Amino acid sequence: MFNVLGDINWLAYVLAAVASVLLAGVWFAVVITKPYAVALGREGAPPPATTPVSAAGPVVCQLVTLLTTAVLVEALDLTSLGDAVALGLMVGVGYLSAMAFQIAINPNVPRPLLYGAVNAPFFVVTSVLSAAILAS
Repeated sequence: MFNVLGDINWLAYVLAAVASVLLAGVWFAVVITKPYAVALGREGAPPPATTPVSAAGPVVCQLVTLLTTAVLVEALDLTSLGDAVALGLMVGVGYLSAMAFQIAINPNVPRPLLYGAVNAPFFVVTSVLSAAILAS
């Protein structure tokens, strides 16, 4: 499996990474700011201070997820847009969205279903977009 690392289209990986990070910035800083605060029980409260972990952590996690998708694209020899979209949906819905809900279902998140609902679309869209870029 690790021999596919050499076969990854690294330019496509960089393009998918940039697209994912830009999409995350728009999604989390603009589109879902209010519902996200409500899901976390922080509506009306000032945003928490940014730390190195809260700033870099999501980017690192996205890069790892993207690398995993790149390995799957190569290992499965996906070259068509349809196959890439299918993989992106499978990973986005079956793994990433399910994990967003699973992480939210704990006593520390006051509105877990809302938390999952505002996060899941990002994971599905970025997964499909990334797989499409990587398979092209």
